[in-house]
Amino acid sequence: MISPVLPSYNRSKLSFVKGEGAWMIEADGRRFLDFASGIAVMSLGHGHPALVKALTDQANTLWHTSNLYTVPQQEALAERLVEHSFADTVFFCNSGTEATELAVKMARKYWADSDTPERTTILTFEGAFHGRSIAAISAAGSEKLTKGFGPLLPGFRQLPFGDHDALRAAAAEPDVGAIMVEPIQGESGIRPLPDQCLKGLRDLCDEHGLLLILDEIQCGVGRTGRLFAHEWAGIAPDIMMVAKGIGGGYPIGALLATENAARGMTAGTHGSTYGGNPLGCAVGAAVMDEITKPGFLDDVNAKAGFLRQRLEGLVAAHPDIFEGVRGAGLMLGLKCKPTNTDVVAAGYDAHILTVPAGDNVVRVLPALTITEEEIAEGVSRLDAAATALGRKIAAA
Repeated sequence: MISPVLPSYNRSKLSFVKGEGAWMIEADGRRFLDFASGIAVMSLGHGHPALVKALTDQANTLWHTSNLYTVPQQEALAERLVEHSFADTVFFCNSGTEATELAVKMARKYWADSDTPERTTILTFEGAFHGRSIAAISAAGSEKLTKGFGPLLPGFRQLPFGDHDALRAAAAEPDVGAIMVEPIQGESGIRPLPDQCLKGLRDLCDEHGLLLILDEIQCGVGRTGRLFAHEWAGIAPDIMMVAKGIGGGYPIGALLATENAARGMTAGTHGSTYGGNPLGCAVGAAVMDEITKPGFLDDVNAKAGFLRQRLEGLVAAHPDIFEGVRGAGLMLGLKCKPTNTDVVAAGYDAHILTVPAGDNVVRVLPALTITEEEIAEGVSRLDAAATALGRKIAAA
């Protein structure tokens, strides 16, 4: 039978019916250890009681009103985000892609209202991923994302990753108004931007009066051991996109900004039918309450160190399969020698879930609530997968 679902994904035949913490249960009853977390979405694991309660309590009272009215759940989540970040104001949407759309609009409106409307160009970087809308793929610019979808949206200039001379030259151009970057590139293979480079970006933006836009859709909300990844560098952006982990599995995105950066976004300049609905915001507030509890992020950092140590041992034990470990916190990548999709598939056979990425990397993105025992078990399953794959390659 041909599926009626648009075939825009290369799906495995696995079909999961239940999740429990760091585990997922397949329709046939097999239990898989989840080192994918729905691509960094399940920040608190599957079925976390605080999130289940927040969702069901809200579902029993009110699902949706409209942004024509004040939404108390929005106010509550926005207050938490502002309290724990650089931001003065928050807009809620349904995804990271939608947050990217607003970031682009906000940057352009900022300059239009500053009587310099020519400063429409946003500098981005090779390997970037900011979503799948036309604006987002135009920002990233890679052929993989853009081929066949032209004409693209103008106003973006992609720079080589790590080319400081090209960056300094481009930032001085009179049409440039902002720089947009992921502190850790996820889709292109877990490529962290060094702290000194983030500091340099902030200084460069200040030097030329540019807005700094950080995409923390994948690396934010505790994933690196800080609430937001840029905090490790001791800097603050002007605009930031957040999604994935903030909903713990419920679809919600957010755009955080300073009052100055957001000054052009007055009534009527942007909107969303479902963005900031009571259900999503109730869950988001519960996620924030859990992640900002005393000691929670310290625990994430301890588990991140343990996971990295175990993965380094895995690489050493299988030099024919892995080249190295990269990343930060619980956002790690294994650089592979065989095709990364073969490594992911071998993991399926060993009942461990991982995520492929660019540069032949396999992403390791467990829930922030995973235990050390589960980490050890997961790496043991990756070891079994690597052993089986190595034998298969040797026999070919």
